[in-house]
Amino acid sequence: MPMMGRIAAPVLAGAVVLNAVIAAIGGQPVVVPAPQEMTLTGGEFRTELPPKVEKVAAIPPEGYELSVTPKGVTVRHSDAAGLFYAEMTLAQLAWTDGGAKVYPCVEIKDTPAFGWRGVHIDECRHFFGKERVKRIMELMAQHKLNRLHWHLTDDQGWRLDVPGYPELVKRGAVRDASPLHGTRPNVRKAKDCSKDLNGEKYGPFFYTEADVREMIAYAAERHITIVPEIELPGHVYAVLAAYPEFACDPERMKGKRPLCIWGIEKDVLCVGNDRAVKFMEDVLDYVCRLFPGDTVHIGGDECPTVRWKTCPKCRARIAAEGLKDENDLQPWFTRRFLKFIEARGKRVVGWDEYLLGDVPKSAIGMSWRAGGGGAGHKFLTPLECVTRGHDLVMTPKYFCYFDYGQGLEADPFQYWGGCVTLEKAYSFDPCEGIPPELRGHILGGQCNNWSEYTWNEYDLDWKMWPRTCALAEVLWTGEKRPGFDDFKRRMATHRRRLIAQGVNCAPLE
Repeated sequence: MPMMGRIAAPVLAGAVVLNAVIAAIGGQPVVVPAPQEMTLTGGEFRTELPPKVEKVAAIPPEGYELSVTPKGVTVRHSDAAGLFYAEMTLAQLAWTDGGAKVYPCVEIKDTPAFGWRGVHIDECRHFFGKERVKRIMELMAQHKLNRLHWHLTDDQGWRLDVPGYPELVKRGAVRDASPLHGTRPNVRKAKDCSKDLNGEKYGPFFYTEADVREMIAYAAERHITIVPEIELPGHVYAVLAAYPEFACDPERMKGKRPLCIWGIEKDVLCVGNDRAVKFMEDVLDYVCRLFPGDTVHIGGDECPTVRWKTCPKCRARIAAEGLKDENDLQPWFTRRFLKFIEARGKRVVGWDEYLLGDVPKSAIGMSWRAGGGGAGHKFLTPLECVTRGHDLVMTPKYFCYFDYGQGLEADPFQYWGGCVTLEKAYSFDPCEGIPPELRGHILGGQCNNWSEYTWNEYDLDWKMWPRTCALAEVLWTGEKRPGFDDFKRRMATHRRRLIAQGVNCAPLE
């Protein structure tokens, strides 16, 4: 009989008392995300032994069946992930009494609606560090979330040590200052933002290869795949600060540091420069070897073409490749790196802008925009993307951007803008507007936690939870979700569980 609870038991330590209270007053078991099918059969079972485990090939991947009767607990599964998620459900069902675990008698059949159930963390604007990201993965595992999208490079910082390129972390992982708390400096709106900066050096903050391997192992134990993001060809100001020779105008970039403020920067990678292209190949080759997951994210968003328009090397590239103008350079660049990464056994993911042009169908898009935007890039609707044959991860900003406000009456934290209430997050439908015959292209979805105005781990917790619980239920339960009123009832208790674990969880309203 396989032993269970190796990870599940400590995950909810300190919170089982709440389950005992629920049981004492005859309340419904609180499970988040809700199982696809759950029936209470009456009574309870007490045990000091692990459940009986059976492997059943017919159960879908990541799924499980759970039976608790007065005679015992049985878990059926087809793979290790399904067994793990059964443990997560049991941990939410159980309470302790005199040293024994007590479970309500229940029958559960459960399998995820979507395969990609993700959380995005931005460590470029503000760095959270290894232990905090591990804690996020613990919470993800409890809620059956399985993809950590790790945003490691941007204009404000480069967070990965890459062999052969020491300046990336020597110069690219540190900036001269950061915005003062409460200010909103933006590179697109003000030339001089010095009055809004704190004058304090930020960094160097980065991850070594040993750090990354430790994180990968930690994620694997919790059935989480880490998806690393290396931004290209835009959002590379930290790269150009470290290696100005990779810019269209190297003299302009000499002596620069990563940006201290937020926004879209016109200085991007010189895609006409063979050395710059070779640099990105070296970086992505290393990333493909370091991260064992099946996908690598290459950004591709918000890349202005203004420097390419006048750059002699970029003009030469346009002529040599038979391209029409500078607008064709990004699709050319995307095609090149799709082929490069796929040759290393990975699929490529990018923000939806990178699907413009003649991009192979194998490219996975992340649909984040709702209309125009993206440095002038034309907006492709999710329907247009899947009609072209692309798979999509849905993360529309008006449902999934948790750096947007929560609509709370009293909220001490700063946000980018907009409003994604808990109810709005719960109303997210990844397949909205997609006909049934094309819904196979919708891999799932994720929340995005951009950190321009997220200053520390307490700030991050407040913005993530409980909205991430809503997203987890959407992606796990799909069309069978029990409804917001039911979710909110369960969250009143589940929020107390999170707080008992030290999570700075925001109120429900």
